[in-house]
Amino acid sequence: MILKIFKRGADSMRMRKKPNLIPRMERCAACQVRDPEARRGHWRDLMPEAKELRLELGCGKGRFTAETAAQNPDILFIAVERVPDAMVIAMERVTAMELHNVFFVDGDAAKLPEYFAPGEVDLIYINFCDPWPTKRHAKRRLTFVAFLKKYREVLKEKGQIHFKTDNRDLFEWSLTQFPQAGFELSEVTRDLHANGICGVMTDYEEKFHNLGTPINRCVGTMGELPPEPPKEEPEAEEAEEEAGE
Repeated sequence: MILKIFKRGADSMRMRKKPNLIPRMERCAACQVRDPEARRGHWRDLMPEAKELRLELGCGKGRFTAETAAQNPDILFIAVERVPDAMVIAMERVTAMELHNVFFVDGDAAKLPEYFAPGEVDLIYINFCDPWPTKRHAKRRLTFVAFLKKYREVLKEKGQIHFKTDNRDLFEWSLTQFPQAGFELSEVTRDLHANGICGVMTDYEEKFHNLGTPINRCVGTMGELPPEPPKEEPEAEEAEEEAGE
């Protein structure tokens, strides 16, 4: 099961307010889940024959979502996007392609354990999330250890996270976060398309690849949580000055 929730924030191209947003979403209502909490533990009822349930965080306009779902008709895809003006384009894309294995949620990554039961998700995609470049905002990054631990709550044993970004600083930092949350890294590359296009691209990914920006990618496989590091002791008070000084 794959869930995709977040897209880029400050670095993304801002979405203009879509005309007739509500009527357009209503026309695609068959592929939207409005009450994800009520689906908790029962997502596969949407597609009982599904071999996996995959979650995408931040599907944006849905190119990756739609093309990946079309290539894998036996897999159930849940795409989470918190920007309705982007999500409606993704919904229209899926509807036009007559795909029946994709459903959309207007939701938040921090609430995944409220949407999905333990072990319900097979795989999570995180594609080109907001890098939140300033240090004080590090805890908002979707690959921050606290977020990764939330994903553990819904992933099955040995479940995976597939992560792609054009931001090298975010990627290198993320490589330090995965092990802290008990994910074993593999398929680590800092130039995914060096030898030709590899896998389905997002619209954002294609744009920056065409500009010559290398795409970074890795896979994290869930293992055992490492022991919590010991808490640092408070610094000892400075020694008293020697007598007579």
